[in-house]
Amino acid sequence: MRIGLGYDVHRLKSGRKFILCGVEIPCDFGPDGHSDADVALHALMDAMLGALAMGDIGMHFPDSDVQWQDADSVQLLKHIYSLVHQRGYTLGNADITVVLQSPRIASFIEDMRNKIALTIDVDVSKISVKATTEEKLGFTGSGDGVSAHAVVLLEQV
Repeated sequence: MRIGLGYDVHRLKSGRKFILCGVEIPCDFGPDGHSDADVALHALMDAMLGALAMGDIGMHFPDSDVQWQDADSVQLLKHIYSLVHQRGYTLGNADITVVLQSPRIASFIEDMRNKIALTIDVDVSKISVKATTEEKLGFTGSGDGVSAHAVVLLEQV
């Protein structure tokens, strides 16, 4: 078994789509980034890569490369999970926590879990997505940004 931890953060910007776990959240602002800035999937991918000592998503999809401009993180996750499989591992489980003051995302969490499960072809029971605020403290609490933490357990096939 291998365990990995991932973290990502993005500044929030007016006029950007708010994509979390591949699900669009209706909002007039969203995370700013080179790709679609899906902090939750970015943290998940970093956790998978970290578990296998394969670097991070910046190494695999550098923001200096124009081919990743506005990239769909769901497609990036498919690629990263194919690397996990190539190394002889499968997902035991994933636990993701999204930290943001607003918008409230509780009503989208089941869609997010299902999107991830379908994307990497695992049972949804292996995917946990949670949300929390920081009680108006720090950059997420002030509404300046959003962050996500992810932990994965990879099991040898």
